Amino acid sequence: MNFLSFKSKDIGIDLGTANILVTIKGKGVILREPSVVAIDTQTGETIATGFEAKEMLGRTPKEIKAIRPLKDGVIADFTATKILLKNIVERVSKRYNAMRPRVIVGVPSGITEVEERAVEETIIHAGAREVYLIEEPMAAAIGAGIEIEEPSGNIIVDIGGGTTEVAVISLGGIVISNSLRVAGDELNEDIINYIKRELNLAIGETTAEQIKKEIGCAMPLMTETPMKVKGRDLGTGLPRTVQITSIQIEEAMKESIGKIVEIVKTTLEKTPPELASDIMEKGIVLAGGGALIQNLDKLISFETGMPVYVADEPLDCVVRGTEKTLQDLEKLKRILANSRKRR
Repeated sequence: MNFLSFKSKDIGIDLGTANILVTIKGKGVILREPSVVAIDTQTGETIATGFEAKEMLGRTPKEIKAIRPLKDGVIADFTATKILLKNIVERVSKRYNAMRPRVIVGVPSGITEVEERAVEETIIHAGAREVYLIEEPMAAAIGAGIEIEEPSGNIIVDIGGGTTEVAVISLGGIVISNSLRVAGDELNEDIINYIKRELNLAIGETTAEQIKKEIGCAMPLMTETPMKVKGRDLGTGLPRTVQITSIQIEEAMKESIGKIVEIVKTTLEKTPPELASDIMEKGIVLAGGGALIQNLDKLISFETGMPVYVADEPLDCVVRGTEKTLQDLEKLKRILANSRKRR
């Protein structure tokens, strides 16, 4: 058995609402794709997954449906999730000759037992030998380089596509956690609605994402940044280009950003005093794509009075955490047991 474990290639997966990332033990991130599946509704066949499928969002004829199978951090479409996972595990296994791998998957802390079982069974059917689940805040903390097994408090704020997860970690366990279904997707929606309301212009999700990345901010930037945006005029129905600024986008996202800040404060308020003093000293760590929103770290620091740090490569924290866990699986199995591992 030990010889088999040594020979097999183990795979780590970050099953995110917006993106799915895959790592192979010792090789780093080998795949990074949008969590999107395009299906022919008449035949039930899979047309595309990942980047190719994302290009089809909002552009498909009625018989082709582009689906994001995960919504708000949970599985919204079981069939599409199974297609996505099966496709990825098979492709990675084939390309890297990873036959019957052990697979560890980062899942949202709000996932139900039914969803857990669905993820596990899908991956087993795709050819895995064993499946382990790890809660995303724990994986993000490991990936961010936090020493989770130390008897002192650490706090991680993981702002993904569908959820913001805040967890206080000590002695290899989650002491207190909160999950909020406000994150990157909601911020995109805020931008779409603001531009529709204030500028009478319809834009798509991809454009909103681009605006958020380029000029989105939680507090005013040193210099106001403009950006040209193309969309459809809601009055004439014709294409139109407008100019928006970082101040407008800050205004658009203000309410949702406020909810994210509030859940961090709520978690800190419920943290035991001994751990709170550790956190005061070490600061708050931000992970996930939302950590890249300009000045969000400054706003959280201002509101909590604590130092705030953005993890290195915050988008990769969860998947890096799965890789580190695979490298020390025997030692970290106790963490996985929290996620009710099955075979």
